[in-house]
Amino acid sequence: MKRWLASPNLTALGPLERQVMDHLWERGRPARVRDVHESFETSLAYTTLMTTLDRLHKKGLLDRSKQGRAFVYMPRVSGEELEHGLLSRWLGSLLGRGPQAARPALSTFVETVSQSDRRLLADLARLVAEERRKRGRKEPR
Repeated sequence: MKRWLASPNLTALGPLERQVMDHLWERGRPARVRDVHESFETSLAYTTLMTTLDRLHKKGLLDRSKQGRAFVYMPRVSGEELEHGLLSRWLGSLLGRGPQAARPALSTFVETVSQSDRRLLADLARLVAEERRKRGRKEPR
């Protein structure tokens, strides 16, 4: 398991944390607090962004290095890796409580997917079948 994913500090991101991560991913290069602050067109306090960047670093989502007197931050993970990691943690927690606890969530997921897009439901069925083949299980009837 990747170190950042195992961090006990990693939980779902708050709205500001998500905005900051989105900005850093889009930027594609290291940024100081000042760089991030200048990109936000709000009255957000500099210290609020400094705290948010520090919190994201402590969650293991950002690398930081000292350049002069300022820290420079860079994402350690992509947006896709973060989504995958958060979802994996949530599902692991859910499945760890046993099949009875997982059934309502899985049922809701399948229902929501089928209402949203039938092709996604077909993709889900294909993924399940592929995983069963990998594990050497027979398809259910």
